Amino acid sequence: MDCYYHSQDLGKFGEMGKSNPVLCEGALTEREKALIALGVAHAVQCPYCIDAYTQACLEKGSNTEEMTEAVHVACAIRGGASLVHGVQMRNVAEKLSM
Repeated sequence: MDCYYHSQDLGKFGEMGKSNPVLCEGALTEREKALIALGVAHAVQCPYCIDAYTQACLEKGSNTEEMTEAVHVACAIRGGASLVHGVQMRNVAEKLSM
């Protein structure tokens, strides 16, 4: 694949939410979706979202161990994303140093 982003994909955005409202029960439970949201809140570093989804997770029956694991997954992904951009930086630096 040459590129991950294609402008023609913008027209497909409306299709993404047709099958289920985002945080309602569907193929995933509301509890599972709240855990995902908690992880994402940490990845994007939104303190308001962290508070809101911490409360949502507890209300949906998650415990601190499960919530901490969701945060650890988000940290691993965020760290990986930072690492890949570090490789990009080194590639550019190497190219410019030639």
